[in-house]
Amino acid sequence: MTQPTQACNFTVSRPTLKRGSSGEAVKQAQCYLNLSMRGDRLLEDGSFGPATDAATKRFQKCAAITVDGVIGAQTWSFLTFWANSPDCVC
Repeated sequence: MTQPTQACNFTVSRPTLKRGSSGEAVKQAQCYLNLSMRGDRLLEDGSFGPATDAATKRFQKCAAITVDGVIGAQTWSFLTFWANSPDCVC
């Protein structure tokens, strides 16, 4: 049995991310945010700065989950779903 194809393939790691975080997991989150929402795209640079923070909060608001700018288990779950969906959350 083959694994489903993921929209973004920087890493399978899902650590808690917040402003100031960096690395492959941030690139994964940025890619997922780009695929989940319409509008301006984030630079997938692996740096969780002001633009990623704002996009995270926008995504959380659209997904009707806790809006705190932190990408934890709940946000990862919703990001994974929406990034691999044919629709956008907002």
